[in-house]
Amino acid sequence: MNYRIIKRTLGWLLLFETAFFCVPIVTALVYGEKEIYHFLFTMAGTALLGGLCLIGKPKDDKIFAKEGIVITASSWILLSLFGAIPLYTTGGYPTYIDALFETVSGFTTTGSSVLSSDVVASLPKCILMWRSFTHWIGGMGVLVFIMVFLPLCGGGRNMNIMKAESPGPSVGKLLPKMRSTARVLYLIYTSLTVLEFVMLVFDMPVFDAINASFATAGTGGFSIRADGFAGYSSYSQIVVTVFMVLFSVNFASYFFILCGKWKEAFTTEVRTFLIIVLSAITLITLNLTLSNVLVVGEAIKHSAFSVSSIISTTGFVTENFDMWPAFSKTVLVLCMFIGACAGSTGGGIKVSRLVIMFKGVRHETQRLLHPKQIKKITMDGKVVEHETVRSVNNYLIAFIFIFVLSLLVISLDGQDLVTNFTAVSATINNIGPGLGVVGPVGNFGDFSILSKVVFIFDMLIGRLEIFPMILLFAPSTWRK
Repeated sequence: MNYRIIKRTLGWLLLFETAFFCVPIVTALVYGEKEIYHFLFTMAGTALLGGLCLIGKPKDDKIFAKEGIVITASSWILLSLFGAIPLYTTGGYPTYIDALFETVSGFTTTGSSVLSSDVVASLPKCILMWRSFTHWIGGMGVLVFIMVFLPLCGGGRNMNIMKAESPGPSVGKLLPKMRSTARVLYLIYTSLTVLEFVMLVFDMPVFDAINASFATAGTGGFSIRADGFAGYSSYSQIVVTVFMVLFSVNFASYFFILCGKWKEAFTTEVRTFLIIVLSAITLITLNLTLSNVLVVGEAIKHSAFSVSSIISTTGFVTENFDMWPAFSKTVLVLCMFIGACAGSTGGGIKVSRLVIMFKGVRHETQRLLHPKQIKKITMDGKVVEHETVRSVNNYLIAFIFIFVLSLLVISLDGQDLVTNFTAVSATINNIGPGLGVVGPVGNFGDFSILSKVVFIFDMLIGRLEIFPMILLFAPSTWRK
């Protein structure tokens, strides 16, 4: 284990987080808020520790798979621990665990909160900006962001960090160099964010447009108003609906579109994702209309917004879908698990994994009927390697095991089954709202400290695709 390169990379992470604090500090200056001092003190401590970690240059700057996993998992924990300090010291959160829950929820782009919507709306604007900005940083990945500016390692092994941090069953290069790939991804990411802001600022205050753009881009969903997104106009709701879907698509597709490679852009995963979204919207619209819950126009608008919000794992709400018919709620819960595309800022299991699993089941069925037939699983005209299929199956097994264990632990709090089930679903899939107590008008504040710690772990597990977090605590990782 190359401890020096790990320490040095974490040092750079802390220095970049120091720079991130400039966003809420500038916000506090603009609005004249005294909470600026809490961010300044945290900023100074973070900078000091980061500088100390940079002392002593490592003899070997190569990052192998083990170092990449440890760096990635440690970075997200460290980022959250320091990011929670100003939230706690300003007095907006009852305990440090509550502040940590909120910060992890921000960086992992979950959007779950321990505060009621009324309390959130009364928070200082610098706190609200910090919450939303954590979504934007966490959406594409903080280490990928650092990679845009710094070569984290030598020997072309930035891929080991990208693989550990980027969501999806597989990560590849768009350009020969991994650092160039990171730059392209962040250029697309930033461009889409700016485009959304420009479209929103015509219809809402600048502060609201910035926060909404950050939260949508990271598919996070922290709201700054007591009524969520319900109080904004239909125009703003439609714009956000479209961008939630756009940020759920693999960013490699946008790169291929810019290169004129349309066939490579609209992969099986992208087509399947769009079909699922349209099907879910249609089913919920019919259910809401036939049940006389909403008229056709309103049903289409709110079902499109809710489906886009849930399947993209953003978590914005315009309607209390906890009051919808059971069929509509069931469709939304299924969307929670499906999630977005690999290589996007969304969470969930990912459409590509589900496609591979479906093809695997069909392949096994055909093999039983024709034992001597030799046929490979293919996707977009390419053979899906056995290693990828095995990885997807192991991911699903680990996902189910952690889900069940989390459900058992939080059930000790005595909440109802629907609340517990959707609370775990919302955190491990990085969704935000669930049903029951944690529904669109609820929050996670009533859970015990133990349950909140479980949710924190689930949010990190969900964002880092399970294995980096598990391996961080595995004794074998630290053995020579």
